[in-house]
Amino acid sequence: QVQLVESGGGLVQAGGSLRLSCAASGRTFSRYIVGWFRQAPGKEREFVARIIWDGGSTLYADSVKGRFTASRDNAKNTVYLQMNSLKPEDTAVYYCAAGSVYDGYRYWGQGTQVTVSS
Repeated sequence: QVQLVESGGGLVQAGGSLRLSCAASGRTFSRYIVGWFRQAPGKEREFVARIIWDGGSTLYADSVKGRFTASRDNAKNTVYLQMNSLKPEDTAVYYCAAGSVYDGYRYWGQGTQVTVSS
């Protein structure tokens, strides 16, 4: 069993930055894909970014490309989402999720609120 804990959310002004963390316990992220998703009030959950733990390949939604960066710290078994040039439309609860290419995103964190004021 894998437990994921997100942290780093908060309130920031437009143009500001935040860094989200997703720490795993129970096993390492090895051989997993770790994704970031977000859900704004009244909207469906959407994909934001993902990183393949082994190799570090990343993929981003068009809406965040060039502003958000996913990275990992092997020693801390933690994935990060650096969010720069934040916009009010980035306001949402952000979730990290992990799983293998066979199982998909099987494990989910509890979410962390990001609020961007205009």
